[in-house]
Amino acid sequence: MNGAVSFSEAASLAIHATAILAGAGDDPLTAGRMAEILGASEAHLAKVLARLSRAGLVAATRGPHGGFRLSVDASEVTLRDVYEAMEGKLETQHCLAGLPLCNKSRCPLGELLEKVSTEIVEGLAAITLHELRLVDKR
Repeated sequence: MNGAVSFSEAASLAIHATAILAGAGDDPLTAGRMAEILGASEAHLAKVLARLSRAGLVAATRGPHGGFRLSVDASEVTLRDVYEAMEGKLETQHCLAGLPLCNKSRCPLGELLEKVSTEIVEGLAAITLHELRLVDKR
């Protein structure tokens, strides 16, 4: 069964990876270590981290003690910021099919979709990485 709300694998990895980096503080983590923690593909995670770096959310340091760390204060970055770095601007939705004839009054799901998507957008904007930080206990 598909969920009513779904994020791309890249957006999900971005949110989880930045939450891990928020928990790591100033200690850099390699893509390999984060992939191990997440049970994800290191190659895919490396692509996600590259996009987050281009968006200015993470910084990479090369070398034996290198890795990734947040380049911004975790208390100032929201989940919406991370999502939008991966997927583009997040907006409320009025129609699943994106049909031009649909609006709230003509689409059978319009009012519900607008309400739910507004709550998701506002919810992602209300949660910072600082609140969601994940600490590796291993």
